[in-house]
Amino acid sequence: MTRPDGWPRVVVVGAGAVGGYFGGLMARAGAPVVMIGRKAFVDAVHRAGLFLDTLHFQERVQVEACDDLGAAYGADLVLFCVKTTDNAAAARALAPFLAPHAIVVSLQNGVDNVEQIRAAASIDVLPVVVYVAASVEDPGHVKHVGRGDLIVSSKSAKAKGVAEIFVRAGIPCRLSDNIDGELWTKLIWNCALNAVSALGQAKYGQIAESTEARELVGTVVDEVLAVARAAHIVLPGLQDSEAAMAGAMKIATQMAGALSSTAQDINRGKRTEIDSLNGYISRRGAALGVSTPVNHILYTLVKLLEGR
Repeated sequence: MTRPDGWPRVVVVGAGAVGGYFGGLMARAGAPVVMIGRKAFVDAVHRAGLFLDTLHFQERVQVEACDDLGAAYGADLVLFCVKTTDNAAAARALAPFLAPHAIVVSLQNGVDNVEQIRAAASIDVLPVVVYVAASVEDPGHVKHVGRGDLIVSSKSAKAKGVAEIFVRAGIPCRLSDNIDGELWTKLIWNCALNAVSALGQAKYGQIAESTEARELVGTVVDEVLAVARAAHIVLPGLQDSEAAMAGAMKIATQMAGALSSTAQDINRGKRTEIDSLNGYISRRGAALGVSTPVNHILYTLVKLLEGR
């Protein structure tokens, strides 16, 4: 899956904050990257390149950009970064252009993207756990304010190869023998913080500093842990509520200056991924006979905001 210079041909499907940040880093390191996004993004990149405004550097990176999924033809590595609400449609549109050797990785929130994409288009996808606080300030301008690391399964040679590519691009990437547990760990943090940030229009650091907000987060965490136990998910390093709550507050502190992606979507009048976060816990809890009233309330309130 590599060219003579050792890089695969990389295509980013969904060049938003996550796709723009990680795809941009790969292009900056020398990989041939094509970013597929909306027309405003494409026009901005054609005009002035992709501007990466990170904690460590500010730089304009030259990448190819287009709004046609046909650009995925011949890709070796596809970073699938669309909103979870677009999984089925994007997968079906992408499938005809994928080469047999292409590796598709999901850099998304939620725990069931692989199943959704496979069901929609029979695409075999590798899950990747993403920890990054980034936003799109303007078309073609990605603002990075916290972390920027990935977790990949150690049980697949293909996944290990992808991890090596990320590391070569300067992206911290850890291997795990429990990728499902890692995905659910990320889901805990998303459920604990995203909706609260959106509804309170609060940055993560403000949540960590509020006694009342921490109590709310603690209740959300307990409900997600209960659903995870009922689903027989082994959460690495999170044996009890105290450890899980400490992890949520650590995330809030690491990304103190960030608004959640849910808050960003609400502020831009976009659909959120709340169905894959608190909504997923509400539905999965109901199916497993686990009560999740606070997650359901947060989900319902965000959906009401979406409907404005």
